[in-house]
Amino acid sequence: MKIAVLGTGLMGAPMAKNLCHAGFNVTAWNRSYEKLVPLADHGLHVAKEPQDAIAKADVIISMFTDGAATAALQSRKEVRRALKPRSIWIEMASVKPKEARMQAADLMALDVFHLDAPVSGGTKGAQEARLAIMVGGDANVFEQVKGLFEALGRAVLVGPSGSGQLAKLANQAIVGISIGAVAEAILLLERGGADPLAVCDALRGGFADSTILQQHGKRMLERSFALGGPSHIQLKDMENINEEAASLNITLPFAEQTQERYERLVGELNGGELDHSALFLELLEKNIAAGETS
Repeated sequence: MKIAVLGTGLMGAPMAKNLCHAGFNVTAWNRSYEKLVPLADHGLHVAKEPQDAIAKADVIISMFTDGAATAALQSRKEVRRALKPRSIWIEMASVKPKEARMQAADLMALDVFHLDAPVSGGTKGAQEARLAIMVGGDANVFEQVKGLFEALGRAVLVGPSGSGQLAKLANQAIVGISIGAVAEAILLLERGGADPLAVCDALRGGFADSTILQQHGKRMLERSFALGGPSHIQLKDMENINEEAASLNITLPFAEQTQERYERLVGELNGGELDHSALFLELLEKNIAAGETS
């Protein structure tokens, strides 16, 4: 199986490496060519143009910032001409469900299949091939690429086209809201005089335990917000969650409040390039402004 990986940033690069290590023939392309050069040391082919990566590919994986970036690439005449009939395009970035369905319809006209398969697990999950992969699309197409997904993590077909992205929105709602809850718990513990690390340990295995508590709680305690999942991406996800909710005529109060907090972190506090656990800084600033802590 010949695979083209388009977009080799924080997530795309380790995913491409894992596919290559699993024995797949992988060609990678990225808008910044210098990011591609180190990948050649892992046995990957690198291409200077996207159509060169796509040429003769059985599967194309796109991992860009958003749906608009994928749509812009798919609209290029040279890219469309390079697509192999009956190939499979897998959108693994987080895009809007309607964007995934539009991609599928557009590619169908070119005799190209489509799956939307966003991931959860962050850069660590990508590096360790332990991603949670939520797949939307045709079951028969999914079966054709199950082996590919196994090289990246655990994939589950969750419904028709767009369902993978809807599942990712649900995931990001849980992540964003949980980060906010953990931030409040950590601040409560710090100001109340308990040992937050000991409390996190005490909560292991209980109902309140989670990866977010253990991993991001530690980041908050150390005030260490080196980039993992960027806050500006979390903000984009919260905006998409609330846009999708509005299209379904439902209101999600926690999601709306969390979006407002990330808007403040990214906009007023210039935290867009910090890890999304930096929402803790927004909480600290809010309490400093209110004179509740120093």
